[in-house]
Amino acid sequence: QVQLVESGGGLQQAGDSLRLSCVLSGGTFSDYSMGWFRQAPGKGREFVATISWHGGATYYDGSVKGRFTISRDDVRNTMYLQINSLKPEDTAVYYCTAGAGTAADLRRGGAYWGQGTQVTVSS
Repeated sequence: QVQLVESGGGLQQAGDSLRLSCVLSGGTFSDYSMGWFRQAPGKGREFVATISWHGGATYYDGSVKGRFTISRDDVRNTMYLQINSLKPEDTAVYYCTAGAGTAADLRRGGAYWGQGTQVTVSS
């Protein structure tokens, strides 16, 4: 029932900024904690950031904290990931996830996943 669709990826240069979006449909947006994971070539899917259903709590992996900002817009049923100062190591498929639990628990992944959006960062 719940569907997640990511957008905003593409080819970027190191130092650029980018904003990814994830739209939730088929459910009540405010019922779900939301988050971002990414999977780089040859690596497993890793936690990036999560945000609580009310937006009052956020969690970041230490590798992205300070450059990445997660947010949500309840009017548009959309979660965002603002990425600043892109690095080649940020190259990955970025996945949106959602779950009925806490944002802390969502750091291990949620019940729902999007199809992913490719972010490629060149030097």
